[in-house]
Amino acid sequence: MTILVTGATGNIGRMVVDHLLAREAGPVRALTVNPERAALPDEVEAVRGSIRRPETLDGVFDGIRAMYLAPDEKSAAEVVARAAEAGVEHVVDLSGEPESWWGSVCTAVEDGGTVWTHLWPADFVENGEMWLPQIRATGVVREPWPDLASTPTAMTDIAEVAAVALIEGARHAGKAYSLTGPEVVSRRRWVAAIADATGLSVRFEQVRPEEAVAALEPSLGAEHAGVVVHTILGFLRDAEPVPNGMVEDLTGRPGTTVEAWARANADRLRIALTSS
Repeated sequence: MTILVTGATGNIGRMVVDHLLAREAGPVRALTVNPERAALPDEVEAVRGSIRRPETLDGVFDGIRAMYLAPDEKSAAEVVARAAEAGVEHVVDLSGEPESWWGSVCTAVEDGGTVWTHLWPADFVENGEMWLPQIRATGVVREPWPDLASTPTAMTDIAEVAAVALIEGARHAGKAYSLTGPEVVSRRRWVAAIADATGLSVRFEQVRPEEAVAALEPSLGAEHAGVVVHTILGFLRDAEPVPNGMVEDLTGRPGTTVEAWARANADRLRIALTSS
């Protein structure tokens, strides 16, 4: 039977498609709002629809054994209910612990009547891209705590774990996987990885929290910049990051370091940092 990937042109969903194909998972159906412009591989069945609009999902779940569910807290319950009614057996969701930001997705999936597997990443390696506008403008990343550390996880690692869970099915039933990167990474090291990979001069400047918010506003907007500095970074200050090796255990390969991510994306990052 077929595996469905929702949000198939999103950052992680597109990678789930690629990892399923690389592992020869069998038929893959990809849900996208515009199949004609999705640029999906020829062997993928692209279908029109959006989990944000459950009324567009008629027939999407026919013949589906398992699906990857992109996070949308408003529609998750209805989407999973429709999937279960159509005979979908297994939902692999990107969410978070029940009390977290995406906890409502986790709860909706558990209440939805299918077998489930939760993927709970914390910090994304790609979150470092929020610094790009200020680097392009000034060559500097401004944050309050240079030694603040986390275990950022690359999106490709999350996507590969999703693919493994979708393919292997029962082995992952009822499991919640907290996914970390392979190493503890300080903010200063993260910035240095971008500089080294791109060959550009980028330095870290320690500033007051309100100055860090101002530096992020052009890329994130005032409200989100405040959340990042005062809430997310504040949470990380109180955490004790410990890599758990879950990505390697599940995929058979080590997780992606920030340096490896920066090198793999060096050309794209360099263009973003030097374009006018």
